[in-house]
Amino acid sequence: MKFISWNVNGIRACMGKGFLDFFKETDADIFCLQETKLQAGQIDLELPGYHQYWNYAEKKGYSGTAIFAKEEALKVTYGIGVEEHDHEGRVITLEYPDFYFVTVYTPNSQNELARLDYRMKWEDDFLAYLKKLEVSKPVIFCGDLNVAHKEIDLKNPKTNRKNAGFTDEERGKFTALVDAGFIDTFRYFYPDLEGVYSWWSYRFSARAKNAGWRIDYFLTSSSLEGRLQDAFIYNEVTGSDHCPVGLIIQ
Repeated sequence: MKFISWNVNGIRACMGKGFLDFFKETDADIFCLQETKLQAGQIDLELPGYHQYWNYAEKKGYSGTAIFAKEEALKVTYGIGVEEHDHEGRVITLEYPDFYFVTVYTPNSQNELARLDYRMKWEDDFLAYLKKLEVSKPVIFCGDLNVAHKEIDLKNPKTNRKNAGFTDEERGKFTALVDAGFIDTFRYFYPDLEGVYSWWSYRFSARAKNAGWRIDYFLTSSSLEGRLQDAFIYNEVTGSDHCPVGLIIQ
């Protein structure tokens, strides 16, 4: 099975920058979006052969996630069942016979770390949600996790040490995910590969210089390790300040 995840930074804008061409070309079994930035009824997206699942933020033009899946889910859940987290359209969970599939758009800690305390609470609650799912079957989850885990995961680690997305606190929460039994699939296959990123600032010609961050991920329950076949980052694909990432599982 092939899975794709992409923070499109506004699906309507991305539609004008080749989204459908990439979508059709990849022919994924499950294709996820983060930061869709729209409300119900604001787009008429025809994707023959796919079931569409959308989670919209209450705030207009903000956040939002979607999953397009060839196989209809047994059950769909929006949010993680925690009131303070479930107004921003950040999580969708599909249940299938053999696994749960989750897409997530993790809250950004923002300038001057204004939302770091909230982010820490989110991280704990989201991990608890994943572990609760895992009691009954393995979990595959993906999305923009808004953190570069290790120094290898961004171009300029030293100057970004205390900035949102590379604080010790955020990196520690990602380590907690791994310690809880989840595999960072890209690093599983490419533990030492440098210079491969999934997000670049629109400022300072960052993409042209490849001054990026790897903040988009696929993680799986460790019980799926034997079924992992490859993970990849489509860093040649434009259309957003993020590029798509992918995973193939047997």
